[in-house]
Amino acid sequence: MNASDSPSAKVSLTELDQRTRGAFTAPTSGERAARLREWLATDPPADDVAEVYRELATRDKGAAKLVKERLDELRRARAQDALAAEWAARAEALLGAPRLNLADAMAWQRDAAKAGAPLSREPLAGLRQRLTERMKAIEDLQTRVQVEREAAGLLVQRIDLASTKPRAEAQAARDGLAQDVNDWRERQQGLTSAAGWADLDPRYPNQLDAARQQLEAVWQAFEAALAQAAAAAEDPQAPLPGVPVWADEIRAQRGEPLAAEAESAAPVPKAVQALAQAALLPAIEALERELATGHTKAMSRYAGELRHAHKVHGRHAGPELDARALAALAKAKELEDWQRWRADQLREGLLAQAVALTQGPEAERPTGRKLQEAIRQLREQWKQTDQGGTSNHALWKRFDEACNQAYQAVEAWRRELKAHNEAARQSRLALIEEVQAWTAAHAASEDWKAQLRDLHAFAERWRQGGHVSEKIFAELQPLWKAAIAAAHERLEAAQADSTARRQALIAEAQALAAEPRLRLDAVKDLQQRWQLEAHRVPLDRRKEQKLWEAFRQPIDEAFARKSAEREKTQAATSRLDAAVLEAARALEAACAADDAQQIRAAMAALRTAAQGEGATADETPPAPTPAAMSAETTAETPAGAAAAASRDAPAPAAPRPVVARRGDDRPGATPASAAAAARLAPAKLAPRARPERSPRPEGPARPRLGDAAFRAQRQALERAEAKLRQLAARAHGEALTELLAAWSARDAARVPPGQQLGGRQAAAARPAWVQALGRAAAPASEAAEPLLRLEIAADVPTSADQVDARRQLQLRLLTRRHEPGPAETWAQDVARVLATAHDASHERRLQAALKVLLRR
Repeated sequence: MNASDSPSAKVSLTELDQRTRGAFTAPTSGERAARLREWLATDPPADDVAEVYRELATRDKGAAKLVKERLDELRRARAQDALAAEWAARAEALLGAPRLNLADAMAWQRDAAKAGAPLSREPLAGLRQRLTERMKAIEDLQTRVQVEREAAGLLVQRIDLASTKPRAEAQAARDGLAQDVNDWRERQQGLTSAAGWADLDPRYPNQLDAARQQLEAVWQAFEAALAQAAAAAEDPQAPLPGVPVWADEIRAQRGEPLAAEAESAAPVPKAVQALAQAALLPAIEALERELATGHTKAMSRYAGELRHAHKVHGRHAGPELDARALAALAKAKELEDWQRWRADQLREGLLAQAVALTQGPEAERPTGRKLQEAIRQLREQWKQTDQGGTSNHALWKRFDEACNQAYQAVEAWRRELKAHNEAARQSRLALIEEVQAWTAAHAASEDWKAQLRDLHAFAERWRQGGHVSEKIFAELQPLWKAAIAAAHERLEAAQADSTARRQALIAEAQALAAEPRLRLDAVKDLQQRWQLEAHRVPLDRRKEQKLWEAFRQPIDEAFARKSAEREKTQAATSRLDAAVLEAARALEAACAADDAQQIRAAMAALRTAAQGEGATADETPPAPTPAAMSAETTAETPAGAAAAASRDAPAPAAPRPVVARRGDDRPGATPASAAAAARLAPAKLAPRARPERSPRPEGPARPRLGDAAFRAQRQALERAEAKLRQLAARAHGEALTELLAAWSARDAARVPPGQQLGGRQAAAARPAWVQALGRAAAPASEAAEPLLRLEIAADVPTSADQVDARRQLQLRLLTRRHEPGPAETWAQDVARVLATAHDASHERRLQAALKVLLRR
């Protein structure tokens, strides 16, 4: 009784049928699908959909497909909601922080898109808009800070320029400069009071504050100098201002000599010159060293230090040192300009590559994982370019936009891959549920063959269930193993019982064969019981074959014993059969002696005896009678044992003359009945001209062996060939072991002879191997490439840590067309390995390769 036949299941189906508007009781699959669509249009709960799918999965797969699609949509919606909640929490944390990090905000959008979060739906859409607005405000504020910093620098330059002009012009420009300085102060205060000022990176406020301090200091000095110049112009006793132009102008009004003339007339004191040179020379040497090595970051710092030192001490250090400092500063300026230009060139190239990812030819665009790796490499190269010099924000924005546009294809690929993985996961889960339902449905079934076929089909479907990630596979594999083990449980129990019953039949066969008189009816009954058991419960093919051979062996031995007794009762045995039997016994004795030469000689003697050499036509055994032939052929098989019991029945009154022929049971031989039918078939057709037969060769006919002699000859030859193969394999293994032992002990005398090593190439290479062992051991690291060449020549696997090295070696070998390959030079490679120091891992690799190469 199935689970669906219980009263509770019927009530459940009735309720489900009412919920689905009669989908379960619909007469056709089309009507069932239509009613399911109407029911699904009402957005039923997920639990109801899952319950309906479980019932429909085994009833109507076509209709269940609609329900499964809705289940998949609900699962995806739940997953999207979970992702949305997770990334919304992260966005709220970013927005609620005291300072919004611009890099973290950009990373949030990128990582959320990678994870597949629904950025186009609320609440992520609103949070994304808020983050975008905050980021835009921060970027605008950064741009304004840069602009105001540059404006402060321009104001400082204007003030410096005004201090180089006559005092009247400087006094006239003073009001305009004051107005511009006040305006700059107001703009600076507006920036510091802006809403996004706390979100700025600390370097931007520091830069603006440094520009403000510089501007204030220069402006205060300018106003103080201008006021001092006005006082000195009115009062001859007042001190002169610090501005050289204004001081010279006032000196000219007073009639005093100019400062330049006084300085040129008065020589520089040696103490002052020494101090200036001591301050200037270290800065010049440091900058020249950096220019020689090309260290651009340190070069910029040293150039600034030298520029400041030259401004203070340059006029007192002497003309030579002054010219040297100016030359170093000019070279540093040129190198800085070249570096900035070269960095922009590299950035332009990276930008072109990023644009080509989306706008290049369709056949040349990378897709999937290759596109993801290309974008990652381009961003890493951009970071390395920014490390060497000043960044370029304009190019960076264009590059980032191109990479983000290209990454949209990566996101689509990731979504598709994720969908494939989810589909494979769902199909595997459905297969596990199907196996569990199958196990419950076949709880009382006894059709073991059908169950075995179904289980094989389930296993094949699991192997072809599609690719899933390692995490999902690790989650599903225990469920699958538990389900399939439960499904195999009853079959394995039945197979164990069947094995026990077959073992009992084997014991009965052994007891029956041990009886002095073989009972054919008991043999037939035992065989029928075996066949019934084999048809009822299938076993593994190898195990079943072993059991069958164990069952057949005692019966075959009993029939062989019976045939041997019958042969003993025969009046005489032909000399040819006796010679073949004797040669077969000699061959078996040679096989027992484990001597290959003796075995080959005995095989040749047996073949010579089987060909009948030395026998005359008179010694040829007489042809067997039909009665004897039928008795022999009938008694050979257990199935014909019953026919042998009736062979003594009275013969017909007028027997027809027949020609007795011995049956041939060798593989590929045509049965006598089939041959006779083939000869008689043309006689029933219309008469036609028969082709003439070629005349038989003259001379005595070749004698035919008896059944016992033929079987003894065949079995002896098969055993001898198997023994020769076993001896050859044993000799090969001993020679290889001895060669490795000689390498380990570095004893050239222990190298096996060339005859034991195998083929001609190994025998020819033996002197080189002996010579390699006779020299001092080279380092074990030199055996890396010869071992890889040996593994390539033998086509054996390489250890995981050497796979990359093997591929690189194979690539190098492909470029060397006229150089002999590893298959031709493996003997020399073995000598190179033996010349190195012994290593356990190298020994295992050499042994695996030589197992194959020495047999060629």
